Amino acid sequence: QVQLAESGGGLVQPGGSLRLSCAASGRSFSGATMAWFRQAPGKEREFVAAFRRSGGDTFYGEAVKGRFTIPRRNAETTFFLQMDRLQSDDSAIYYCTAAPGRLIVTRLRDAGNYDYWGQGTQVTVSS
Repeated sequence: QVQLAESGGGLVQPGGSLRLSCAASGRSFSGATMAWFRQAPGKEREFVAAFRRSGGDTFYGEAVKGRFTIPRRNAETTFFLQMDRLQSDDSAIYYCTAAPGRLIVTRLRDAGNYDYWGQGTQVTVSS
């Protein structure tokens, strides 16, 4: 059974940092596309960032570009999101997700193309 488990969320002040982790189990993710999405109350699920293990390339949503980073060295079973210069608009539930294969660029921002999802971790940015 495939499982994705997020951790690292919490309450942080504006301008602060958090590092989210996603522990993956139940199958090989050696060639997978791993991603983070987020959803705030009353809003649609939003693409945050993605990492294609085959090639090691990363992609970011416009709202987080320059502030959030996926470390290029991710273990096969653990996936991270480094979030810096957090803003109140970043408050949301953050979800780790995975697609078994390498998604093409035009598909990796669409949540419907991912097969496995974690339960989410709450991030709240507030003073």
